[in-house]
Amino acid sequence: MDEYSKITGKNQFGVITGKPLSLGGSAGRDDATARGGWYTIREAAKECSIDLKKATVAVQGYGNAGYYAAYLAKSLFGCKIVAVSDSKGGIFCRQGLDPEAVREHKTKTGSVINFPNTKTISNGDLLELEVDILIPAGLENVITEKNASNIKAKIDAELANGPTTPKADDVLYKNGVHVIPDLLCNAGGVAVSYFEMVQNFYMHYWDEKEVHHRLDKKMTVAYHSVLNTSRKYNINMRQAAYVIAVERVVEAMKLRGWV
Repeated sequence: MDEYSKITGKNQFGVITGKPLSLGGSAGRDDATARGGWYTIREAAKECSIDLKKATVAVQGYGNAGYYAAYLAKSLFGCKIVAVSDSKGGIFCRQGLDPEAVREHKTKTGSVINFPNTKTISNGDLLELEVDILIPAGLENVITEKNASNIKAKIDAELANGPTTPKADDVLYKNGVHVIPDLLCNAGGVAVSYFEMVQNFYMHYWDEKEVHHRLDKKMTVAYHSVLNTSRKYNINMRQAAYVIAVERVVEAMKLRGWV
């Protein structure tokens, strides 16, 4: 932001997002990616007839997105977190995990493994658990052609970028797994970055409740747009998201007289 100001001679707070609140940042940015993802999961649960208060959840990856995904699952929707993992391995507890306690353990020890009263599992094992909701929130290409047929979750919510390979996508679709693709599921972060730019432009800042309300509305509309498109063309959710994106670009090009 300072470099841009030096080059242009102007103070434009909105050129950089994710700023501290004292420098023009937005409330609600810390958990925006996970929160936005959960708004789409909530809608997907309705489609899949899943009662979130009785749902089981497994989260692969325990960084910012993964931790908040687990925390919000329990605090907002009453889900049971039965497994989480990081780069060193995972933990499983059928009775449920306390996301905050697990984070404290990870901060002290460097990993989620060896958390009290849990079974150690691998990242691969976590993906294949019999849970209602699977949330890949770590690395790319973790669901492949080799393990896709072993995915038992009803909803696969991609908070990570590119966690599923194209061939695996086909397998999941064929097996009836409801995939919320990354370009939809993890868009909450960039959505709140956009909100931050808007607030910077008007020099008027929203409280956290307002940010959450606007994010909920945006993610809910986006989810149903993708769902309706997938039904219209009988394609999977990822393909539907791409179709919407291309249609919007084409429409804009036509309106501007480029084509």
